[in-house]
Amino acid sequence: MSAAASTPGDAGARLDALVATLAGELVEIRRDLHAHPELAGEEVRTTTLVADRLRRAGLRPQLLDGTGLVCDVGPEPADGQVEPRGRVALRADIDALPLEDSCGTGFESTTPGVAHACGHDVHTAVVLGAGLALAALHAEGRLDVGVRLVFQPAEEVMNAGAHDVVAQGVLDGVERIAAVHCEPKLDVGRVGTRIGPITSASDTVTVTLSSGGGHTSRPHLTGDVVYALGQVITQVPAVLGRRLDPRSGVNLTWGAVHAGRTYNAIPATGVVSGTLRCLDVRAWERAGQVLHDAVEQVVAPYDVDVSVRHARGVPPVDNDAVVTGALEAAGAAVLGADGVVLTEQSLGGEDFAWYLTKVPGAMARLGTGTPGQRRYDIHQGDLVVDERAIAYGARLLARFVLEPVGAPAPTV
Repeated sequence: MSAAASTPGDAGARLDALVATLAGELVEIRRDLHAHPELAGEEVRTTTLVADRLRRAGLRPQLLDGTGLVCDVGPEPADGQVEPRGRVALRADIDALPLEDSCGTGFESTTPGVAHACGHDVHTAVVLGAGLALAALHAEGRLDVGVRLVFQPAEEVMNAGAHDVVAQGVLDGVERIAAVHCEPKLDVGRVGTRIGPITSASDTVTVTLSSGGGHTSRPHLTGDVVYALGQVITQVPAVLGRRLDPRSGVNLTWGAVHAGRTYNAIPATGVVSGTLRCLDVRAWERAGQVLHDAVEQVVAPYDVDVSVRHARGVPPVDNDAVVTGALEAAGAAVLGADGVVLTEQSLGGEDFAWYLTKVPGAMARLGTGTPGQRRYDIHQGDLVVDERAIAYGARLLARFVLEPVGAPAPTV
């Protein structure tokens, strides 16, 4: 059947059937990846496994610098058979976390201290499945848009994975991009979407105070860095909450404090560090200067020297309305209208955001929880996912490719 003779509904049903034939293999691939996790920048085996499977399907994956790969599927602009359109990109992250695996599934990590505790093994299997199904559809002459599969390394490392991949030109010729992320709190067979910010900007902050130090009986003769640190810890988050729009979701939370070694000596240095998160790009761009000013003003009365290190991380994942509408339409086709739900915002960071600074895109949350069973959490070594989610995710992303680009659908 020619592309002209095919309808989106026909092609969608065919994609569902193609994914169904791949479902068992995709689960096995996911289990292989889970048993052999690799940290950011070390994903050599993972890259090779995915590239080999794509080559067996007749595709030509291109390795990225270091690790990771991209692979184009479908018609090229030079084909001349259809009107050229921008490519649709599907992204998976492939790295694991430095955690012990305690999932107890029988295919646990064989690498001590490394585990796929964020579901990147699932993401990889989902995008691979979608790509293989779309390649088969193209071989039948029924795919009228080019697709780019992006298997990205180093998502768990700040300003590495997506940032570097975008710099290598993987978005050249791309019109829109989509991804899924495992959501154990959502039942398998459901997907969560949201227009606008779905995750937060995530930065690291370290404040170092110093003085000459002294005896606790004579705090007036030195800068009391411990007392000044206390003011930074309690007052600076409050200042940010009054200097930045509260609708931006700004949040400064301290995670570590270090000062002194004994009860009766004022130390010469003290350090507090934490994370600064924000749901709004404009507020994120201002937050650094507001933070510096607030710290300096708060410690000004205490005769201490101050150093503020604010390391920019990732911007918010800000889902485009049109692309989100296409994801919702694909989700309704695959899961039914009740299978698409409004997802909550998260203050977690996700480097998929860097792609969205270049092209419109959206991320959906893929339900991986088994109804009636324990609810797990990501970034925990005992994470267990319902593997039926892999086929659902592959069908969702494959169907998304077929969705026409138009006005945004009403959000759920």
